[in-house]
Amino acid sequence: MSIQSTGIGSGLDVNSLVSKLMQVESQPLTSLAKKQTSYQAKLSAYGTLNSALGSFQSAVANLSNPSVFQSLTATSGDSTIASATAAVSAAAGTYSITVNQLAQNQSISSAGQVSSSDAIGTGTSTTVSFQFGTIAGTAVNGTYPSGATFTQDTTQTTGTVTIDSSNNSLQGIRDAINSAGIGVNASIVGDGSATPYHLVLSSAKTGATSSLQISATGDSAVANLLNYNPSGTQNFTEISTAQNASLKVNGINITSAANTVTSAVQGVTLNLTKAGTTSISVTTNSGAVQNSVTNFVQAYNALNATITSLTSYNSSTQKGGLLLGDSTTQGVQNQIRNSLSAAVNGLGGGLTTLSQIGVSFQKDGSLSVDSTKLSKALTNNFSDVGGLFASIGKTSDSLTSIAGSTSATKEGTYALNVTQIATQGSLTGSLALPGTTTIDANTTLNVTLNNLNASVAIPSGSYTPAQLATAVQTAINTTSAFSAVGSSVKASINSSGQLVLQSTSYGSSSNVTLADGTGTSASSLAGTQLNGTAGVDVAGTLNGTQVSGSGQTLTGAVGTNTEGLKILVAGGSVGARGTVNYSIGYASKLTTLLNGFLGSSGTIASTTDGVNRTLKDLSKQTDTLNSRLIDVEARYRAQFTALDSIISSLNSTSTFLTQQLSALTGSSK
Repeated sequence: MSIQSTGIGSGLDVNSLVSKLMQVESQPLTSLAKKQTSYQAKLSAYGTLNSALGSFQSAVANLSNPSVFQSLTATSGDSTIASATAAVSAAAGTYSITVNQLAQNQSISSAGQVSSSDAIGTGTSTTVSFQFGTIAGTAVNGTYPSGATFTQDTTQTTGTVTIDSSNNSLQGIRDAINSAGIGVNASIVGDGSATPYHLVLSSAKTGATSSLQISATGDSAVANLLNYNPSGTQNFTEISTAQNASLKVNGINITSAANTVTSAVQGVTLNLTKAGTTSISVTTNSGAVQNSVTNFVQAYNALNATITSLTSYNSSTQKGGLLLGDSTTQGVQNQIRNSLSAAVNGLGGGLTTLSQIGVSFQKDGSLSVDSTKLSKALTNNFSDVGGLFASIGKTSDSLTSIAGSTSATKEGTYALNVTQIATQGSLTGSLALPGTTTIDANTTLNVTLNNLNASVAIPSGSYTPAQLATAVQTAINTTSAFSAVGSSVKASINSSGQLVLQSTSYGSSSNVTLADGTGTSASSLAGTQLNGTAGVDVAGTLNGTQVSGSGQTLTGAVGTNTEGLKILVAGGSVGARGTVNYSIGYASKLTTLLNGFLGSSGTIASTTDGVNRTLKDLSKQTDTLNSRLIDVEARYRAQFTALDSIISSLNSTSTFLTQQLSALTGSSK
């Protein structure tokens, strides 16, 4: 009997047999696919966790900024009279402001000219010099009477302009003055008369000391137009008198050269706009801080909800979150909770925990805010609330302040003792200057300022001692080598008539020396004393440990709790200078913690890198198994094809034998 099948020859169903065998062989591939799906889901879960941590980090960043808690708000009762801004150094309070008059600059007008473009004079080179100062006297119809005097303000830079054949028109003079940048604004005004064009000059700065004195030497026509001496020849008519602002703050009379007043109330800048009376209220920015704390709590609760969802177990469905039992996620959650539960030290006050300001943990691990308690804490203890969140330091001595810190600085309270006050380098000449000092043309001095040497050009001319001090100060401070690095000097004449140059910097690197260059010698300005005395650095201790000093800044020593803590000592005396309190608040600690979790080298990235490596390995295993299954299937097909051939051959033999037996049986019959 033959074997019946649908196979070729033998009737074997080779495809069905191989398919069923390969299903068994492919079972490890199914297991690998399940693992890959699981790890892909975990990778997605880490992405969700990373995103939630990033959102929380944004809320934390706002509270870790000390300026959030140091900012004050200044509000004006009538901003049309005066407005104000408050700096960190301001104190909360209400100030009564009465503005009597605004500061204004001086404006003067020349005699009228027929044309604004016609040449004035012959074009002979004329030097026009501008000085700023105070006029004693009252102008009548724009002209100062006999007896008026002009006193130069030596702190303001003098300036010169050259008028020649290239610019000796009214328009040319205007443009030359404006392009010189000497603190004078020039314009041309027409009045419609037969000689309509007037050159109007205004000092760029307001204040009584910004009145003008102008002298022109050279072409007589130009000089007759521009010379202006309030105590002598006045070729200009005053149309606006320079004056200071006059105001009262809480009943105290104050004058200011500008309508922006910075010295009346500590840390408060007043902007005067018209005469009148108003009030300025300076308050802490508690509303913004309360919103920031509320946002912080909401961001934490969102993070907590995300972690709970990723790590929870549903007993009804018997399904767990994608990160249930994950050590990385548990570590992140525990570290954040522990950070928020620990006390903050170093404030030197009564606040040490979040619960004291109304922020506390609930049974489900979330945070809640008692807004009434928080508002009360902000009202009564605003600065210490700031210390609960940000890294903030405060000193008990008003002439000292925290200037910076590093991640190595530890929180705590430290006793400050100053053993040396920083000083500025200075040079005091040995020469009592004469009534007039002449500086030759092309004069330069070699000046060393704060260890930097440069050649300084001194303008030629004849100077009184005060004028000479101004000229030297201006020349040094406008030398690019010095101005580029922020180095400058203050020049003055002492009671003995000697030139004094003082560096504006403090410390051992603060110094001033003079040496001859070209033209007039340095000794003509300072006598034989050309080398100044260098300043000294501040020195002191924190908690009895010596700290390093540079300029006015003390810096905590490496390896100590105060490492990196910078204290600015702005003056005062040597000896005990109170305490320095430094706290590392919750937001600052969380910022460090979150930076360790997030980013390319953070905990989350390291963990996801591990998952990606596992997925890559599973992909390789899958490829290897697929390659092996191809070989197995080929082997099975070869084996069953051979079996099919054998069975087919046997079937053929069976058929032949059956036929032969039938034939033999027939013959026998």
